[in-house]
Amino acid sequence: MAHFDDFIDLLKILIREPSVVGAEHAFFRVLQRELEERGAKVTWYEGLLVAQGNNPEQSYFSAHIDRHGLVCTGPNEFQYAAFVAGSRSDLLGNSVSEELMLKIVDRFPKTPLMAYEPWSGAYRGAGTIVDARICEFRNNLIFNVEGMEHLVAGTPVAFRDRLKIDNQLISGQLDNVLTAAILVHLFTLGFSGTAFFTAQEEAGKSWRYLLEWFRRFGGSTNRLFVVDTSPYPDRDTADTQQVVLRHRDANADFHPDTTADIERLCTELGVKYSFKDVYIEANNQAAIAAGQKPASLGSTELGRITAASNGLVHGTTLQIPTTGYHTMEETARVDAVVAFIDLLLAIDRSH
Repeated sequence: MAHFDDFIDLLKILIREPSVVGAEHAFFRVLQRELEERGAKVTWYEGLLVAQGNNPEQSYFSAHIDRHGLVCTGPNEFQYAAFVAGSRSDLLGNSVSEELMLKIVDRFPKTPLMAYEPWSGAYRGAGTIVDARICEFRNNLIFNVEGMEHLVAGTPVAFRDRLKIDNQLISGQLDNVLTAAILVHLFTLGFSGTAFFTAQEEAGKSWRYLLEWFRRFGGSTNRLFVVDTSPYPDRDTADTQQVVLRHRDANADFHPDTTADIERLCTELGVKYSFKDVYIEANNQAAIAAGQKPASLGSTELGRITAASNGLVHGTTLQIPTTGYHTMEETARVDAVVAFIDLLLAIDRSH
């Protein structure tokens, strides 16, 4: 694909910039610079950055820009930022499940960290995760960190990262800097529509900022395409498709005609695709037969906004299959990224 080296250069820049959930302002500044250099008109709103081309109503794409990290909550005390930003504590009756905490507690051993000032992105020091534990008094995760004893409460702490490329695979903390970078790169390739970049998706809040924009500036109905990554348990399973589609998630059914349009474009472009809800339901049938607990269909930004908008916003979601979800080693195939970019351009040009 033309300009793919330019895209990789952009992704290398963006993955180095911190964007911890609940502290994304500094990353918005970096996005604004990159977008305006590519000719986009950029407007900031609370929790939302909007980039528009020459024909902003032609198509609407959205990607969230927050990534997982920590936040200092007291003297040498650090908690998982998504739980803090989402007010996930027993104090409000919205506690994090022990199952979820156990999944995370060993996910980031010895991970290098970088603290930053949330508005400007100014560097505030480096450190390393030693370990993590579940605090029995607060029913929350507490991280033991070296090298950040000087930080004050409220300071965001990002996982220090850089892009790795090996054997046609790219890896790093890809969710969701990967598809955010793709939307920026689309403006290099002549994209003329509107791209939304939302904050706090990992805390379940991003859809609110997006819906507020559509209520103020959208039409009577608005077709939205939400882009993201999608996890699979191993490389062989992930590689059976280049693009992941959905009919629905746990919150709502997606727009069937829009989903069918994307399926048709995939066929025309020769892009391998599958439906994540079909995959999950098939696995659940096998799990139930084995006496195991079925998995959720998952929650997406599009599902949340579809359920809450009363028909004002509808659409579908497109995702890049990855392994190592929500770790520093999330991995995607280069050919899947190329196919994804080609598909988004085809969507823009078909409307």
